Amino acid sequence: MRYKSILLFGAPGSGKGTQGKAIGSLPGFFHCACGDVFRALDPQSAIGKLFARYSSSGGLVPDELTVDLWRQTVAAWAAAGKFNPQTDILLLDGIPRTVEQAQLMQGDIDVAAIIYLVCNDVEEIIARLKRRAAHSARADDTNEEVIRYRMEVYEELTRPVLEFYPRTRIVRVNASRPVEQVTADLVQALAFLKK
Repeated sequence: MRYKSILLFGAPGSGKGTQGKAIGSLPGFFHCACGDVFRALDPQSAIGKLFARYSSSGGLVPDELTVDLWRQTVAAWAAAGKFNPQTDILLLDGIPRTVEQAQLMQGDIDVAAIIYLVCNDVEEIIARLKRRAAHSARADDTNEEVIRYRMEVYEELTRPVLEFYPRTRIVRVNASRPVEQVTADLVQALAFLKK
């Protein structure tokens, strides 16, 4: 079975997690933040140590490992009754992050839309990530050099994912505005999916 999905897409700090939580709280949507899945791993486990190594440097965890962990996690949520694949739309935040991940996931997800949160001001993104670091103790948000490297990785490996999907499914949203305005735009953009 392919999960009906919406991709929350954008650079680090563009608001994917914030908007995913907001939309995921609405009936019929289920937010899946891949970064949260990795951060919830036992830091002493082999995969937890591997994630820590990649995230502290700003790199991406290898594609097959990422997709395998995602598959296991979503299946566990479905088995536990947290996520209902028959009725819920999966909001994917932070996956797929590369074209290879998108290819690996073709048999798993039916992408109804890609919400592209556009925030082109790099300095604003850095400021957002530093504010997030102060609240959530995320090591990958504290070092400006790591943040700038993550932006380079995004441009090189993640932005091309947009070209993997039909342009007609991409909804661009200006994410430089206040959170509430962005959320209102998303709710309006996604209303057609629930009809």
